[in-house]
Amino acid sequence: MRICIRQHAYSTFPAFMLILHWNPIPFHAHLALDNSSFAADIRSWDHEDMFRARSGLRELAQDVQIAESLRQFGRERVWTNEKHLELCRVAAPTFFEEKRALWMTEQLIALGYEARVDRAGNVVANLPDESKGPWVAVTAHLDTVLAPRNGDEIRVGTDGRFLGPGVADNGAGLAGLLAIARQHSQRRPKLNSTGLMLVANVGEEGEGNLSGMRYLCRQSPMADQIEAFLVLDGPGLEHLTTQALGSRRFEIIFAGPGGHSWSDAGNPNAIHAMSRTIADFLDCHGRRAGFLHTRYGRSTANFSLIDGGTSINSIPAGARAKLDLRSESTEVLDELAELLTDCVERALVSENERMTAMRGNGRLTAKIREIGSRPGGQLAKDSRLMQTMREVDEHLGIQSRLDCASTDANIPLSMGLEAVSIGAGGSGGGAHTEGEWYHPEGREIGLRRIYLALCQLIRTA
Repeated sequence: MRICIRQHAYSTFPAFMLILHWNPIPFHAHLALDNSSFAADIRSWDHEDMFRARSGLRELAQDVQIAESLRQFGRERVWTNEKHLELCRVAAPTFFEEKRALWMTEQLIALGYEARVDRAGNVVANLPDESKGPWVAVTAHLDTVLAPRNGDEIRVGTDGRFLGPGVADNGAGLAGLLAIARQHSQRRPKLNSTGLMLVANVGEEGEGNLSGMRYLCRQSPMADQIEAFLVLDGPGLEHLTTQALGSRRFEIIFAGPGGHSWSDAGNPNAIHAMSRTIADFLDCHGRRAGFLHTRYGRSTANFSLIDGGTSINSIPAGARAKLDLRSESTEVLDELAELLTDCVERALVSENERMTAMRGNGRLTAKIREIGSRPGGQLAKDSRLMQTMREVDEHLGIQSRLDCASTDANIPLSMGLEAVSIGAGGSGGGAHTEGEWYHPEGREIGLRRIYLALCQLIRTA
């Protein structure tokens, strides 16, 4: 049994009814009206549009083949969970996804797909009679930030949670992709000539710089035949990522002569210069954060992977750090990149002036290298994909919110293509840490959401 709050379809006032549903596939519950932008968009629909959306999804969900697939997501929990754990035991750190790509290829071939690895390392699969397009693409990234050292690190806790690196991000997305693939191959509804493309792509995390999705959208010979992208990234149902969070990533390097901490005292110190750079940048960004947020939206800066020096009694000859900048505004990213240059120059001048005053030897040099850039973009509110996700979430009673994040969807959104990034159901936490976990309870709701959205997109193509 499930309890939900429903607004009357024909009332102009926010009158609510308490409704009890009992159905193995719980449908027909409205989004709760709250202050989210998604709820505001739902309220902006006129009553005729609302009725048409509900009746259209109801008709689709009652198709014999689709209805059976929706039931099977719940009945095949064990199969999905086993595949989830198995794939997570195949290590796939960014730039080293080959073994997991091979595993995914074998799984998809076993399900009846023509699967191959493209030039970027992505696994791309279609059913034999859907090999020519056009397609709706369902994608999930292969790579993880941390990788298990052995299969025993991926385990099931006493509370039923999956534990270990990558079980949520993106074990949940890849398991979801396989579950969708299984149902589509077994009882594919005949909706129209548009087919399904399955993609397990490389290079989403860290310095992968969305390389797999860049190739798929820009260089792949199939690129111009993809009509929409459903990107499966992590667990959950609550977010609907329709805005691509832009980012720029930099490596900062200081280099100097080094020396002995006592006999060469006065020589420029690369770590001192790096420390000044970091403190100066964060102070400047912090002072402007309020203004930037008011005018352009949120922005963040994160220094990481700092290293340098060789021993406690040596002046460091080198220091290196990496910086991740994120913002909802391209203008702010450009401004922060300029700020970084200014801070590095000030630190360089300060450390070399200190060297001169202390009669040291040699000079410090600095270099800034951009190592990644993720473009921003946004799904239009009146797009077919946005409308589809609204209808499906309303139909399933999912209370989702529009979200801004950095995902594989950045690339198609930046090109004006229709794309959304969603969770694949269940719950999880601790992403990108040793304490990562995933719980499969409720996963089937996420899978039904993906499958209904896919079928609706194919039907309305």
